[in-house]
Amino acid sequence: MWTVVYVAPTKSTAERLKNMLQKEGLLPMLRPVGLGEDGRCNIEILVPESEAEEASQVLGKALIR
Repeated sequence: MWTVVYVAPTKSTAERLKNMLQKEGLLPMLRPVGLGEDGRCNIEILVPESEAEEASQVLGKALIR
């Protein structure tokens, strides 16, 4: 089962965070949500449920910087 660990406001942010998670040996997946009238959408970052806690820690450290 996949778990959402973060919702990024842009695709570029989501890609940057996905790459960071992959470098830590995790298996992230991106999923667009909420397509707006302007064609923009948020991007969910998901990981396998067993990796959710570690992914949250990695993202927490990255987003605090």
